[in-house]
Amino acid sequence: MKKNLLTLAVLSSLSLTAIADNYKAGDILVRGGITMVNPDSDKAGVYVEALGGDTPLAVSVDDNSQLGLNFVYFYDNNWALEVLAATPFSHDIKIHDAQGISPGVFGVNVDDVTLAETTHLPPTISALYYFDTNSNFKPYLGLGVNYTIFFDEEFKSAPKSLGFKDLDLDNSFGFSAQIGADFQLDNNWHINASVRYIDIETEANFKIGDTIKGSADVAVDPMVYSVMLGYKF
Repeated sequence: MKKNLLTLAVLSSLSLTAIADNYKAGDILVRGGITMVNPDSDKAGVYVEALGGDTPLAVSVDDNSQLGLNFVYFYDNNWALEVLAATPFSHDIKIHDAQGISPGVFGVNVDDVTLAETTHLPPTISALYYFDTNSNFKPYLGLGVNYTIFFDEEFKSAPKSLGFKDLDLDNSFGFSAQIGADFQLDNNWHINASVRYIDIETEANFKIGDTIKGSADVAVDPMVYSVMLGYKF
C-alpha cells in the first residue's frame, strides 16, 4: 500500500512538471494582484528661505498597497517586455522636527505629525530575462525605466492652520531593477512574485503664508513588492 502511494506521488509530481510548457515568442501574460510601495525610510531635509535655509525639519513618506496590474510580451523563450501598472497609490507625508517640543521651529510640537497626502502613479516598462530551468519554476531579472506622476497633493488641516499651503511635487523619471519568478500551475495559470527597486526622486515645493517659500528634495526610492496571479494567452 505504501509503495503504491509513493509511486502515485512521484507520478503526480512528474505530471505536474510535464504539463507546463516553456514560454515562447508571442506569449502574452496578464497578471493581477497586490503591489506594495515601500519608500526609502531616510528623511529629507526641509529648506525654508525665511528661516535661513536648512532647518531642523525633515519629511518622510509612508508605504501603501494597491491593486497591481502586469502585462508581459515574450520575444523568445528568454526575453520579454513588461509593463507595470496599478491603481493610484496614496502616501502620507510626515514632518519631523529635531527640536521637538522645545519649542520647535513653529513654537508648537510638529514632530511626527502627518503633514500632507499625495497620490501617484508609477508606470514602469522593463526588459526581462527568463532563465532556462526546464521546470515550472521560472526566475527572471529585469531592468527598466519609470515615470512617476504625482497629483492631488494636499496639506492636512493642522499644518494648514500653521500657514502651510500650495504643495506641489515634481514628476519623476528614473530607472528600475527587479528580480522575480513565475510558478506555473498549468499551461495557462501561474503565480508570480517580484521585488523591484525604483529610482523616484521629487522636489516638494510649498509656501508658509503668502510669501515664505519652502522646499524638500525627497528621494522616495521605494522597494516594490508584488504577489500576483497570472494567465498566459
